[in-house]
Amino acid sequence: MTMTTTQRILDLAAGAPAARGKDLVLLLHEANKLYHQGLRDLHQETAARLDGLATADLMFAADTAGMTCDASQDRDEVILLLTLVEWEMTPAAIAYVGMAEAAARRGACLIPEE
Repeated sequence: MTMTTTQRILDLAAGAPAARGKDLVLLLHEANKLYHQGLRDLHQETAARLDGLATADLMFAADTAGMTCDASQDRDEVILLLTLVEWEMTPAAIAYVGMAEAAARRGACLIPEE
């Protein structure tokens, strides 16, 4: 059985509270890769789904979703904004953000301190 991105992120998030130090950073690293892969996959799906809509309609949809657009943004940028709004509401994204925030409170993050 193939595990989906969402399932794997949820599994990693469930295991994160018990992980410490380097193990926690490794979980974060894998979850981060999956988070970005999920966003890329959704972006491709969203772009295909919205292919026939006019740019003005896309901008209206983005504004309605709370992502303010301006005339300097092109169609691809607006589609990316719409994708981001949708992605941030998925169980995978919510689990990853929660995992990363909890890890940060414990002193673990993917960006090394200088």
